[in-house]
Amino acid sequence: MASTVEQDLTEKLETSSLEAAKHEISIGKEAADMIKAQANEAFKNGDYEKATELYSKAIEIHPDAILYSNRSFAYLRREWYGYALIDAKKALEYDSRYIKAFYRRASSYMALGKYTLALSDYEYVTKACPNDKDATMKYEECKKVVTRIRFEKAIAVDESSKSVANQIELNTMIVEKEYDGPHLDVDGLVTKEFMYAVLPYFESQKKLHKKYAYQIILQILTLLKSLPTLIDITVPKKHKFTICGDVHGQFYDLLNIFALNGPPSEDNPYLFNGDFVDRGSFSVECILTLFGFKLLYPNHFFLARGNHESLTMNQMYGFEGEVKAKYTAQMFQLFTEVFNYLPLSHCINNKILVMHGGLFSKDDVTLKDIRAVDRVKQPPEEGLMSEILWSDPQPQAGRSESKRGVGLQFGPDVTERFLKLNNLEYVVRSHEVKQEGYELAHNGKCITVFSAPNYCDTMGNKGAYITITGDDIRPKFTSYTAVPHPAVRPMMYANQLSMFGLM
Repeated sequence: MASTVEQDLTEKLETSSLEAAKHEISIGKEAADMIKAQANEAFKNGDYEKATELYSKAIEIHPDAILYSNRSFAYLRREWYGYALIDAKKALEYDSRYIKAFYRRASSYMALGKYTLALSDYEYVTKACPNDKDATMKYEECKKVVTRIRFEKAIAVDESSKSVANQIELNTMIVEKEYDGPHLDVDGLVTKEFMYAVLPYFESQKKLHKKYAYQIILQILTLLKSLPTLIDITVPKKHKFTICGDVHGQFYDLLNIFALNGPPSEDNPYLFNGDFVDRGSFSVECILTLFGFKLLYPNHFFLARGNHESLTMNQMYGFEGEVKAKYTAQMFQLFTEVFNYLPLSHCINNKILVMHGGLFSKDDVTLKDIRAVDRVKQPPEEGLMSEILWSDPQPQAGRSESKRGVGLQFGPDVTERFLKLNNLEYVVRSHEVKQEGYELAHNGKCITVFSAPNYCDTMGNKGAYITITGDDIRPKFTSYTAVPHPAVRPMMYANQLSMFGLM
């Protein structure tokens, strides 16, 4: 009799616990849904950082496929492709048939250049949703990219035997009488008069003659070939020096930098720290302007390679399409060749190291190691060159997996050890949108500068540049807002696939 009573009591307790657990789950689901609604609203308003934070809170309360997929979408908008991929995979763990998660994973793979894996996901979606025209379009576009890459690999020859520069015949290019733009001098060289004429010419949306564009690019190729991977810069006492971050094809904001801070000259030197092209639809104007000033002031105007000075990024995010639309496919191939020779880093007065991305997966990297990097190639997925172009700082100590899927994240302790080892004061990097255009991290020893305000016409951020003097290397920041530009939207020339993560 006693055992029966005990059994009944046990069953009642188990039933009560089960009901309580169900009630807790229900409350948790309701709370998560409320937060998700707030996150969706933040996403709708373009506040992707807040959306990410809110989705994360909802996931802590009641994780499911939808929340992980939504946060993946927010990460895609922030260009954190590594995190987006992780979340898309997590969503599929919760629901292996959740179609939106396949979309998010495919978009992440595309952004990371993993086209074959993306194709597999798009193929799954088209089979699951045969009447989805959007899915079918994405599958077909991705299939074209994979086919093209396979074809290019099949016909690839030794790099040295296919230099585009050797195939260009300037003598066959005639400058027509109708051309009303600026001219290079009689020796085909860039002059101060030419640069001061070409800026307003570009500003009025006119196109530099093809012959002059080719001449500038060929001359910059010769110049860049003579430069080391790490360039040492000496700024004399009392002399100003300016460091700019990403400009991303925002030509009218580039002009504004020169308006605010003065045009480049031997007395007003500049360093532009990579990502000159892509996203913005005036990348051709930006790069020809920067190349022109580099030719005019080779010892007082400096250019570093960013992760967007690469073939894969240019094919996805607009530069390839823009060059082909404004000039020729051959010119784009020439730009690709030129980008391979851009220096990766600059050291100012032996105290400030400037590179596009960030620091390294190892603690023993020296300036000597950076100087020894073979840069004349497309950026690899790992190693010093990849980390220089792709890495990001993080607030916590140590290192962690990259939110972008390439490079890594490094903490203040990593920065401190690197600076001490190399007898440096601080590092300057770019690569990330910051609301004020700049950010001081790691106790002020890791500084980000980003010079493209209202990035992609959507982010609402300011741009910024840094100035120092030879006898006072403490950074001084100037922030500025975006200026109006002609009604040509960002990403106008981008590959359709680059927009997949935004749909």
